[in-house]
Amino acid sequence: MIRRRTLLQSGAAVALGAPALTGFAQASVTLKFHTFMSPTSNVWLNMHKAWMDKVTKDSGGRIKFEAYPAMQLGGSPVQLFDQAKDGVVDIVWTLPGNTPGRFPRIEVFELPFMMTNAEATSRALWEYVQTKAPDEFRDVHPIALQVHGPGMFHVKTKLITQPDDLRGLKMRGPTRQITKLLGNLGATPVGMPLPQIPDALSKGVIDGCVIPWEVVPSVKVHELTTFHSEFDPKGGALYTTTFVMAMNKARYESLPPDLKKVIDANSGIETSAFLGRVQQAGDVPARKLAVERGNKIHTIGLAEAQAFRRQARQVEVEWVQDMDKRGFNGRDLLETARKLIEKHTKA
Repeated sequence: MIRRRTLLQSGAAVALGAPALTGFAQASVTLKFHTFMSPTSNVWLNMHKAWMDKVTKDSGGRIKFEAYPAMQLGGSPVQLFDQAKDGVVDIVWTLPGNTPGRFPRIEVFELPFMMTNAEATSRALWEYVQTKAPDEFRDVHPIALQVHGPGMFHVKTKLITQPDDLRGLKMRGPTRQITKLLGNLGATPVGMPLPQIPDALSKGVIDGCVIPWEVVPSVKVHELTTFHSEFDPKGGALYTTTFVMAMNKARYESLPPDLKKVIDANSGIETSAFLGRVQQAGDVPARKLAVERGNKIHTIGLAEAQAFRRQARQVEVEWVQDMDKRGFNGRDLLETARKLIEKHTKA
């Protein structure tokens, strides 16, 4: 009788303990976020941390982050995408172009004079990938796809006002389409990840680089170069670079349904637009730093830009041909990207 009562009491305790099991289901999740950007950069402070803070808030504190800028978990920027794919980390922010040719269809957004502004072009990029290239990111769970603000020239020894000014200069480019662009404009292109720029400029490995204003302070380019050439926005940007924020697929699938919803609510076209908008907003204070140092800044006007457009045209032609060889309709991809950028720019 005593034994029976004990068992009944145990059963009651289990039943009463049911809410505690629900409590376990509400346990928090910690995600490792890894990127190459400096912990003092605009991208890290105003984009990555802002996104993580919002996810944590929206989840009621149940999604937490271990945040690692500047490749603090090891490896090189080129390895970031595979770190997310393989589950070494949970979420990364990186350049698909770090691995040339691996994501060929999204390179259309890096072609010369494609982008308008980062917010609209980021929206277009997200929509384009959903409709024209969803399998390019099948190995991960994409959270956002974005671009930075207008890319431009930063040079140590001379001002760039026309393509001929680039002849003989070793210029760093971030991706294969942009290094092709530099070559077509007459420079000697040098591909390298962003963190290598300061050392390369200091040692004379390169004479200059192409990056947007926003990232200049994080790699001290306003201190290591003297001449900056930007393009009149009315004539379009010289180039931009694509970025992806991606999550390990298995890690995403392992989340409870309600936490998946939090990630989903902070993913997609609006998150892509937010990241692009905030990144380009960093152009203004970064440009001001170059002005305050007395650096020479030149704006390449609409008429001057035509010479750059003519010499850059071959990059577009070769990309379309490359897509055709890969079994894609290169002209259709190009026209789709242009229409989407136009649509979101006008919206």
